[in-house]
Amino acid sequence: VARRLSLRKHPECHSMAGGKAIEHLAQTGNQEQLPFRLPMKQHRNCNFSFSGLQNLVNNAIAQKEKEEGIQEGEILSCVKDVAAAVQHAVSVHILQRTYRAMLFCRKNSILPPKHAALVVSGGVASNQYIRKGLQNLADANDFALLCPPPRLCTDNGVMIAWNGIERLRAGLGVLHSTAGIRYEPK
Repeated sequence: VARRLSLRKHPECHSMAGGKAIEHLAQTGNQEQLPFRLPMKQHRNCNFSFSGLQNLVNNAIAQKEKEEGIQEGEILSCVKDVAAAVQHAVSVHILQRTYRAMLFCRKNSILPPKHAALVVSGGVASNQYIRKGLQNLADANDFALLCPPPRLCTDNGVMIAWNGIERLRAGLGVLHSTAGIRYEPK
């Protein structure tokens, strides 16, 4: 979405990664100006999919460009509203699917009845709007929410290293010898 909105050209976002730019602009946007239908509403499972939402967003952006008489690649006057609406739709989709997964795990005794934890990492965990929604969801369902600090949520290598440090500190799954370990580059 950030690429489609050409946020690298936006004066407030030229040096930001796409997700960070969406989050930044969404703070002052009105999510109700462009309400997007949530993906996969007809599927009662725990799967995530954003392709349907991506199509809706692309079509809405194209329509707004047409209405404003601008070419693709130019900045829409309503870019902040688009960012807010997209961020909200993504957040609600994640929350709904995560809630179903929590219920499924509890119902099937996959998680302990007390002291269950929800672990979220990656770019999703660096978005404060999404993180706040997940915190509310975790609190309402007696789960602990565990997220790396946002500064460690942008690079998979950093996240894997952070996980390794935490496991090493806890003495969990630490290999004392690499003999017998096989790896192959792609």
